[in-house]
Amino acid sequence: MRGYRRLKAENRLSCIVELKDALANNRFPLMSQQVSSRIFGAGRKDAEVIIRQYLLVRLGGLNLNKSLLVSLGGGRAVVHPLPDSWRRIVREHGFEVNEVACAVCWYAYICFFATYGVWLMLVECIATLVASVERRTSKIGRFVYFDSLSRGNLPQIDKAKKNCDILSWYLQWPGRAKDLDAIAHGLKNEPVNTFLGVQVVPMQNPTLPLELGDFVRRFLPWCIFSVSFTLLDFLRGRWWHALLLSEAVKAAHTRLVKPGCLARDYLFHNSGWIYRPLWTYDAELRGSRILFYFYSTNIESFKTPLGYPTQANCWQAMNWPHYLVWDEHQAEFVRRSVGVSARLEIVGSIWFHNSPTEIKCIPLWSIAVFDVQPFRSVHYQTLGLPTEYYTPETAKRFLGDIYHCARYFKAKVVFKRKRKINRLAHPSYRRFVEGLTDSQDFIEICSDTAALRVIENCMIVISMPFTSTALIARELGKPSCYYDPDGVLQKDDRAAHGIEVITGREELAKWLFSIARKV
Repeated sequence: MRGYRRLKAENRLSCIVELKDALANNRFPLMSQQVSSRIFGAGRKDAEVIIRQYLLVRLGGLNLNKSLLVSLGGGRAVVHPLPDSWRRIVREHGFEVNEVACAVCWYAYICFFATYGVWLMLVECIATLVASVERRTSKIGRFVYFDSLSRGNLPQIDKAKKNCDILSWYLQWPGRAKDLDAIAHGLKNEPVNTFLGVQVVPMQNPTLPLELGDFVRRFLPWCIFSVSFTLLDFLRGRWWHALLLSEAVKAAHTRLVKPGCLARDYLFHNSGWIYRPLWTYDAELRGSRILFYFYSTNIESFKTPLGYPTQANCWQAMNWPHYLVWDEHQAEFVRRSVGVSARLEIVGSIWFHNSPTEIKCIPLWSIAVFDVQPFRSVHYQTLGLPTEYYTPETAKRFLGDIYHCARYFKAKVVFKRKRKINRLAHPSYRRFVEGLTDSQDFIEICSDTAALRVIENCMIVISMPFTSTALIARELGKPSCYYDPDGVLQKDDRAAHGIEVITGREELAKWLFSIARKV
């Protein structure tokens, strides 16, 4: 927190975003003959990008932010596992670097992931032998696989109500894989269910197990070669094979399974946007479709009076083969990030999360309100954001202004938080919301409830910039706007996707009055 205050005092809050942008653009000088196709498989031609993505995810996240802020706040050099080219970039951005400590941490990190790769080989051996002994079937028919889901992303099988989860969305999407027998996901301890005539099954891995013959004849020799080769290369200073050994195990499995053991579609969402798993290159080569979908649109940096700043979060490092986006605005964001050659498909809003919770009775003349919860200061400052907007002060003014305008027009406020973050939410914000819930004019909906279900039951929708709920409302034909209580955002910001930006309580009252006249 002292380091953050120092950056703020020096007007350098954008420093961390700019540093990470430089890391994302830094190319490692790998020669093609120094990259093994036995390790990288079908991803060999994209080896440099894969390595850069993996490092950004593993080493360039919140822990790097903490190391940088601790360095500034404690007056000492940065200590973090960083390759030499990244240490140079950190120095160029005004941070002192402890070269020896960073180098030691870096090579220890490489050794850890090489050891983890060997461990995964042993796990694969045990899993194959167990599957062989138990004579498990290796066929579930034609299936698709969803990566990184939670319980709320699955349909409510026993509920006679509309499902708003990602599986339900996929099954109604015209571009889905046809004639499916199953939809697979990685959630453990979930029962096998049937939804809309398709089995919903848990799978520990995105591919089915190897057959014992392929395991003995092909996978075991690959393991012996890979461990020996990786160790030799690491001693020669070629660290990338050791770093990606654990990922290479999954890729080798994907190359060696029978064709019917691969999904027709593999779907990944934008919570894990940077790293495209190494095994997906082999899956794509063997006929699977790799789809990356956005379940939200609040991903762009805010425009300032001086123009658009450096885009945060290293989106330019992506290289997914097929993107599913909400609208042309989001399609343009992807093109700006990864290039005009990106394969894009505009599909409208994408449902993601569902909840069995019953919605409270909502009066017809109601305003659905969606904000972005402010975090506790220590967590918020660790994010390294270039602008201070999602703060408790702004969030309280956002809710307070809407509440007072709604009372003037005798409308109910139906409020849903973005997600359940419990005590990570700022205490003063929690107290403010608790105070509003005491009013009969303020109805709080469970945060797990799908936003679509709330919007369908309300007359008007007001969202904090620039959340995706405003776009869902527009798609449903509801009056929708973004409300900026402080007037710091630009009305022509492309992040608004063409939704009107309302500034200040007076302008909000006029907007609501114009709608009330039409009702």
